[in-house]
Amino acid sequence: MTSWQTFADEQPELAAAVHARFTAEKHHVLATLRSDGSPRVSGTEVDFRAGHLLLGSMPGAVKARDLQRDGRFALHANPGDGSNVAGIGDAKLSGRAIEVTDPDELERHRTPGTPPGPFHLFRLLLEDVVVTSVENDEYLVVRLWKPGQGVRRIQRK
Repeated sequence: MTSWQTFADEQPELAAAVHARFTAEKHHVLATLRSDGSPRVSGTEVDFRAGHLLLGSMPGAVKARDLQRDGRFALHANPGDGSNVAGIGDAKLSGRAIEVTDPDELERHRTPGTPPGPFHLFRLLLEDVVVTSVENDEYLVVRLWKPGQGVRRIQRK
């Protein structure tokens, strides 16, 4: 697994597409694992800051408890109305969430204007990144990245 910055340095074009997809809309879909191992999906927001992809949560939220217990996650960017699949594409990523617990670091990442008080913050380490798009109104193209393996391109008609 790797940080957002390492991924962006290794694959700047793919990282730019993923960044564009995640910043085009505010709300996205996060999948976590419940204590019984079944999946849970939750709405979430993410932020790109200081070379990291970050996810915040209200204190005690079930998604935060899921990630504290088992950091595995999958994150699907909100595709909007779907009209941009031919442009930006559809972005998904998965990996492990690591909770930030240092009080000074938490304060540095607090969104300006946010009321004081506790919150959860997780750094998302990447295990894989997938961007799916339609090219030339004819081909479905899947670009899959994994650390140390580069980008694999799959094209289907």
